[in-house]
Amino acid sequence: MSSHSQLLTQSPAQSLVPKHLEDLIRSIKILIVDDDYHMRKVVRTMLSAIGVREIHDAADGMAGLQAICAITPDIVILDWEMPQVGGAEFMRSVRSPGSFPVPNVPIIVLTGHGERSCVLEATQLGANEYLLKPVSTKALFDRVVSVLARPRPMVKIGDYYGPKPRKNAASFDYAFSLPSEQYAERPRTEVPPLAPPQANRQEQPEPDTRENRDDIVLI
Repeated sequence: MSSHSQLLTQSPAQSLVPKHLEDLIRSIKILIVDDDYHMRKVVRTMLSAIGVREIHDAADGMAGLQAICAITPDIVILDWEMPQVGGAEFMRSVRSPGSFPVPNVPIIVLTGHGERSCVLEATQLGANEYLLKPVSTKALFDRVVSVLARPRPMVKIGDYYGPKPRKNAASFDYAFSLPSEQYAERPRTEVPPLAPPQANRQEQPEPDTRENRDDIVLI
């Protein structure tokens, strides 16, 4: 095949990946935790398109916690609104270095909730990145690269355990200025022995009517 033909058949997603990052992207393991089967399929397709070869998924938060322990992924892509073990409880369980075996795993929250309260809670609980659905392949790729190529060290600040806040991270400062009862300590989910995940749920999120939305929220 000629170089011109190869250029024509190259997908836009593939063209996002710089040459020096191709080997890194191919070598990582990513876990998708989302109760929506169709969303897991969409994210898996995006990740495959940019060159990720090892992709795992879990249909609920408990299965996601078990999967982290079993496969030790390089990145977790986490939905926020899930039954039983939601995103917040999931984060509390993972970011517990005294009890969870993989507390430092990078977590990218991918959700339809762009409310300030959700962003602040995810920040306060130790999320590395925050993306809004529907997400573009480029936005997802940029956050994956940010986590891999520009990792932030894990720090403990009071009750907080998570990635070191970015400079001038107003959302982080604001989260810690809130009354402590707003982020009262809640029981963390114990991870039982590995078990098959629950049946896939196919509920669709409510449509987001906001205009000019950006699918990346820096935290």
